[in-house]
Amino acid sequence: MSSDDSNNISPISRDADAVACSPSSTAVTYSDNPSPSSLPTVAPDPLSWPPDGKLCLEWIQHLMSVFEWSSRNLAPSAFPSVFPVPVFDALVLTASKILHKEPNCLQINIPDSDSTVVVVGDLHGQLHDLLFLLQDAGFPAQNRIFVFNGDYVDRGAWGLETFLLLLAWKVFMPHRVFLLRGNHESKYCTSTYGFEKEVLAKYGDKGKHVYRKCLGCFEGLPLASIIAERVYTAHGGLFRSISVTPSKRSKGKKNRRINLIPEANALCLGSLEELSKARRSVLDPPWEGLNLIPGDVLWSDPSMKPGLSPNKERGIGLLWGPDCTEEFLKKFKLKCGCCLVQLPQLIIRSHEGPDAREKRPGLGGMDEGYTIDHDVESGKLITVFSAPDYPQFQVSS
Repeated sequence: MSSDDSNNISPISRDADAVACSPSSTAVTYSDNPSPSSLPTVAPDPLSWPPDGKLCLEWIQHLMSVFEWSSRNLAPSAFPSVFPVPVFDALVLTASKILHKEPNCLQINIPDSDSTVVVVGDLHGQLHDLLFLLQDAGFPAQNRIFVFNGDYVDRGAWGLETFLLLLAWKVFMPHRVFLLRGNHESKYCTSTYGFEKEVLAKYGDKGKHVYRKCLGCFEGLPLASIIAERVYTAHGGLFRSISVTPSKRSKGKKNRRINLIPEANALCLGSLEELSKARRSVLDPPWEGLNLIPGDVLWSDPSMKPGLSPNKERGIGLLWGPDCTEEFLKKFKLKCGCCLVQLPQLIIRSHEGPDAREKRPGLGGMDEGYTIDHDVESGKLITVFSAPDYPQFQVSS
C-alpha cells in the first residue's frame, strides 16, 4: 500500500467517466498490469468445460468474448448454443462449493504494499459495464483484489452473463475475488424484477433447472466482509442484535428441546459474533422471527436521523443514523495490527441507486456513483453504486 491510504480501497463509480474513485474523491492510479485484450467482432467458439475442471485466464477471456459477442448478435433463446447447460452446471457447482465453505463475514487481508482493493457496487445485469470496469481497473491479480457487493441480477438484460462471469473469476482466483450477497440474490426479487424471466427466455425448457441452480448458488454467497481489519462491507449495511432467552423446558422425554423467544427490548446494534452465527442459507431472508440479521444486512439503509428504527419504506431491515455508524466503528474497533499502513475506518455499502436517492431527503444523490453519507469521528459511511444505466428496464406490476 502507498502512504496515501485512501487510494488502496477503491469504490467503483456508476459514472463511466469516473469509473474508479477513492473515498476521498481522488482518482486511483493502477499499476501497469496486463489489460484485457480487445473483444472480437466475429463469432467465437462455444464454451466447453476444461477436462481437468481447472479454469485459466485464457478460458475466462474466451468467456468474456463469448458473452460480449452473444449479447450483441444472438437472440436470448440461442444463448445455450454458446454456453451449453453442462458448462453452466459445472461452473455453478464448482463455484457453489467454494462459496458455501466461506464464512458469513469474510476476513480479507491485503498481501503487500503494492496491492489495491476494488469495491464494486450494484451491477444489475449490466454486462458491458462490467467488461469495461475490468478493462479499466485491470483484471483481478495477486496485487489487485475485487470485492463485489451484491445485486448482480435483475433490471438489466444480462444478469445471467454478469453472474456467471463473476463466478468464473471466483473459481479462477478464489482468494482475490470475493462475491457478497445482495438483496436481489433472492427468490422474491428475481421472480419479481426480471431475472427468472431472463433465465427462462435464454434456456427454454431447461430454464427452470438453471434458475434453481442459481438460487442455490445465491444461498451460498457470504453476507459481509472486513477488508484489512478496517473496512466493513455489506450490501445494505448494519444489523440488529437478536437477544434471546430460553423458555421453559418442554415436559416429556420426546421433546427435551429448550425453545428460544426473542426479547422485547429496544433495537440495538448487533455484534460481529452474531453476524458470524446467522443462518444465511435462505432463499428469502425473513422479515420476522429469530433469523433477522441476513435481512438487515441485505436491506437496511442509512438515515440522517439518529438511532435505529424499522425500515418501513422497504418493509424489511433497518434505518440507522450517524450515531449508529459511530457506535459500530468505535465499538467493534476494527484493528489494523497485521497491515502495513493505517487505513481509515470505513463502512462501504451499496443497495441504493439514483432512483432510491431521489426519495431520500438529506442524503446525497448518485450522480458520481458514490456518496459519503456519514462522516463521523471514527470514520465514514460510503454508498457505492456501479450500474451506470440503471434501471435498464422497469418491471410492470
